[in-house]
Amino acid sequence: MVKGRVQGVGFRWWSVREARRRGIVGTVRNRGDGSVEIEATGDEASVAGFAAALEHGPPTARVDAVEMEVVTPSGSVEFRVLR
Repeated sequence: MVKGRVQGVGFRWWSVREARRRGIVGTVRNRGDGSVEIEATGDEASVAGFAAALEHGPPTARVDAVEMEVVTPSGSVEFRVLR
């Protein structure tokens, strides 16, 4: 979960580009509390690089915290935005 000023600033679409560039599959969606939830599956180095990029986000965002946990992958075959 990414917290801060991360909604209404293009964060989801930025994360799609970043994930696809790294060969990561999964999902991203806005949460009702103003945070962004991301599920990312890929090789360890790619996911680590993606996580590091999430700590900064796009120029229009302000990331206050990135909280990560290991979950069972959903089986996504691409990285996409959930509504």
